[in-house]
Amino acid sequence: MAFKCTICGKKTTSGNSISHSHRASKRKFKPNLQKIKIILKGKPVSTFVCTKCIKSNRITKAG
Repeated sequence: MAFKCTICGKKTTSGNSISHSHRASKRKFKPNLQKIKIILKGKPVSTFVCTKCIKSNRITKAG
């Protein structure tokens, strides 16, 4: 499974973790994905969606 939102396509991005002495090491920023049931193309599907899409009501939830 790719760590990616089904609705908006948000995925893991990379950046730097900066220490107190300002040395940089690589890190990953992961989206907050939740597994929910939604109606996708007319069928109920269990998929991963980011919390921003859930809160903004971009999806139709399956009961």
